[in-house]
Amino acid sequence: MLQGITFRLDDAVPLAVIAAWKQELNWIEKRADAEEEVWEQQRQEMTRRLAVYEDAGHGACHLRHPEIALMVEGALGHFDGQRYDLTAWCIMPNHAHVLIRTKEGWPVGHVVQSWKRHSGRYANRFLHTSGTPFWAADYHDRFIRDEAHYWRALHYIHENPVKAGLCGTAVDWKWSSAAAWTAKLNFAGAEEAREGGLDGGGAVGG
Repeated sequence: MLQGITFRLDDAVPLAVIAAWKQELNWIEKRADAEEEVWEQQRQEMTRRLAVYEDAGHGACHLRHPEIALMVEGALGHFDGQRYDLTAWCIMPNHAHVLIRTKEGWPVGHVVQSWKRHSGRYANRFLHTSGTPFWAADYHDRFIRDEAHYWRALHYIHENPVKAGLCGTAVDWKWSSAAAWTAKLNFAGAEEAREGGLDGGGAVGG
């Protein structure tokens, strides 16, 4: 099953800010006796607040360094096709979005930890900050429910730099799969025009 994942730098959203939000929302941890509807509403609101805060560019934004962004890109693609299928990705100045389908035997938590471990080690060497946490300990993931959700998630990932005011169009942002997806969709559109329609109506690249 496809999953959308977001993970951020350690200083992108201070723990004190998250704690204040939880207090304001009367946050409850998900457990057997928690009301599912209430918990889901809180989770959605927390996710929204985190996204807004991250996009505002708080923290040192070390992913602005091309050398570090390139290393993260390499980490995301290193086990593509082996431990997971990498569908889409975008590296922002202080966080990253990824859409993957994990393979049997590779839980998403293990995959994310691998990305963080290798890229974080390189980033700390580059920044001369060895021993300092580079990535935040947690991450956020969500299963993609259906094809409509799939395309919304894909659009969100690629348009995030535009929404944050970092570029004019998604394909202008170097650190994402937007340009590759645009080429793929243009090719699919040309094929559809030649063949009179795509059989099955499945998501391209899904």
